[in-house]
Amino acid sequence: MRLQYAALLSLFVSLPSVALTFQPRLEHAEWQAEGDQFECRLIQPIKTFGGVGQFVRRAGEQPTFQLISRERWLGTGAATLVVGAAPWRPEHRDMPLGQVKIANDEVLLKSDNQQAARLLTGLMEGRSPLVRHRTRQTNEYMEVRLLPARFGQAFREFQQCTTQLLPVNFDQVRYLQLSFANSGIDLGDAARRELDRVLLLLKADPTINSIRLEGHSDNTGNRLTNRDLSRRRAMAVAAYLKEKGIPEGQISIRFHGERYPLVPNSSEANRGKNRRVTLYLDRLPEAEAEQERLARSNAAQPA
Repeated sequence: MRLQYAALLSLFVSLPSVALTFQPRLEHAEWQAEGDQFECRLIQPIKTFGGVGQFVRRAGEQPTFQLISRERWLGTGAATLVVGAAPWRPEHRDMPLGQVKIANDEVLLKSDNQQAARLLTGLMEGRSPLVRHRTRQTNEYMEVRLLPARFGQAFREFQQCTTQLLPVNFDQVRYLQLSFANSGIDLGDAARRELDRVLLLLKADPTINSIRLEGHSDNTGNRLTNRDLSRRRAMAVAAYLKEKGIPEGQISIRFHGERYPLVPNSSEANRGKNRRVTLYLDRLPEAEAEQERLARSNAAQPA
């Protein structure tokens, strides 16, 4: 009996003493879903923390959990992410999910996809996303807790939002390699599928204002032939984009022949990687992009 008591006492002493806790007041706790075809968010404000906890799903990606605040409560290092047990379910225990690096930014931390999925499952079970760390000012332990109150309806709205997301986001396709078979210049099915996904983004995002295509070849044949092949490959991609409605003025073409291989031309597999057109996307500077988004939003409003 004494040994059991000593073990429990030792466990209690080893747990960090939390000096500060941030969470919404239960009667005010709420979740909000919002978003568009580029990104969906599921948000709970934490007023005392000066920020929010949110799940974010970008087009082409799985959700992540983020903790956001303009206040610098959290110290440097890595915080512990936990699926917290509900206080009214004493039979449940906290479920640690590992550590997440603290950033020196308004987005204080960002989980990976697996951690976010487990946090969402926990919320559906009545559990709480919980962040434990030390304070920046006093180095005492603190925690930030989100509450599962009124979660269900907002989560359904979040799920509905995700059904409208585009298949890719800008960061995923801003630099894209399109492969060509042997000495051919025709677009294959795989390249067309890639371009079709890019086209959906181009038509939805007016801030993407230029497309640069750079043609390449392997080292089979002579340099002049290879240079012409790389030109014709880039032109084939440009023709496909223009056929699908992209203005010619947004497209520029360069061609390099065999000058810039991705990998040594030492095997057929490597030569296949070097027969390519590289697509680069660029967008307006942020201030101009915001003006473009506002203009597009205003134009969509009913008169």
